[in-house]
Amino acid sequence: MLDPERCRVARLSRDARFDGRFFVGVVTTGIYCRPICPSRPPRDDNVRYFPSAVAAAQAGFRPCLRCRPDSAPESPAWHGNHTTLHRAVRLIDEGALNQASLGALCDRLGIGERYLRLLFQQHLGISPKAYALHRQCLFAKQLLHQSTLPIADIAHASGFTSLRRFNDAFRRHVGQAPRTLRRTPRAPSQDVTLMLAYRRPYAWEWLRDFLAARRIDRLEWGDEHRYGRHIQWGSASGHFTAVHVPERHGFRVTLSLDDLGALLPVVRHIRRVLDLDADTALIEAQLRQALPATFPLVEGLRLPGMWTPFEAGVRAVLGQQVSISAARGHVTRLVEALGEPTGDDGRQFPTAARIAASDLAFLRMPQARRDCLRGLAQAACDRRLDDDPRQWTALKGIGPWSAGYAALRGTSHPDIWLGGDLGVKRALSSLGTVEPAHATPWRSYLTLQLWSL
Repeated sequence: MLDPERCRVARLSRDARFDGRFFVGVVTTGIYCRPICPSRPPRDDNVRYFPSAVAAAQAGFRPCLRCRPDSAPESPAWHGNHTTLHRAVRLIDEGALNQASLGALCDRLGIGERYLRLLFQQHLGISPKAYALHRQCLFAKQLLHQSTLPIADIAHASGFTSLRRFNDAFRRHVGQAPRTLRRTPRAPSQDVTLMLAYRRPYAWEWLRDFLAARRIDRLEWGDEHRYGRHIQWGSASGHFTAVHVPERHGFRVTLSLDDLGALLPVVRHIRRVLDLDADTALIEAQLRQALPATFPLVEGLRLPGMWTPFEAGVRAVLGQQVSISAARGHVTRLVEALGEPTGDDGRQFPTAARIAASDLAFLRMPQARRDCLRGLAQAACDRRLDDDPRQWTALKGIGPWSAGYAALRGTSHPDIWLGGDLGVKRALSSLGTVEPAHATPWRSYLTLQLWSL
């Protein structure tokens, strides 16, 4: 539950640490804002507080045009602690209801439609379809403000199948027609550039160095201020480059896709890969209970996400019992041999079908490890891989470390404890008393803090 007094102090001080944690509805104007909104603060008796933008919209408020709630960092806390709800929200954010029915989503979750509606109503006060529609409208608003895409393309990129339905939904949720947000005409561009915000602090230097040590040439690129890679999402392919802009507390992401219909889930995925929605103040307060008082905690540390759980699983197998540089060499050879070429001399990460069809003789490693890699790829082709990589241990050659690593990096699961990892063991031996159980549900961040030593 939100503490009204704490929210009042935060909004009056425009404290950026609370940006995205709650939203402010103003009764007299019918508008909801971020707590950092530059507008004149309303009187206390005209204010209502909401845990999410969706909740504010459901109560009848429209998004502010000055502070743009669609650009706020998100707060995963309001998703609730229910695992099924969290998975449902993630799948909807990835476009599950744009491409299929509610029944198909429930089949993936292994629950009934009635139960899913009950979960959403209980935790979010809204139906699954209404949640998906509001997220689509907020994303469209962000594209209208920040991109040069034509409105028809924005409707398609936001998951709408017709321009008329897009206009009707946008008016209903935002309170204005899409065209009114385009005050001046803009020259169209094939690429989309968006600002994706995070909540401070953000340990970019740590994340940059971690990714650089594992970067695969022709698949990924980066330098002091940026990270980018080639990507695939369903039948869509393209690439993105994220440039860190610390003075704006976010990343300027330039994205190129051959199918704009995949834009919404791809942008959500980039947020996950860069772990933009972590509340590090909350996480680190929990970690301090598990670590010695003298531990040099890296403030703002984020999970280094990988594009797909399958890619994370492949890299985990290729990294078994070898150094980081040796694993990087194996992945590089795999990408060079089996990755689909792109138009700019790059490579996509190999598909499961191409790995399963190869004898992988070009990889200098034990045959058992090649068989494990092909078995993982075949399971992906046969749709036998669970959404949760921690369940992959039933596959021959996939142990707890590989499954946990794939979950940590491939799904950004926050509570993965890699206690059997060599680097973690080495750190524990030098620290003395560490209580991993006290770090729940943020043991993934504890693992990374120990890797940072």
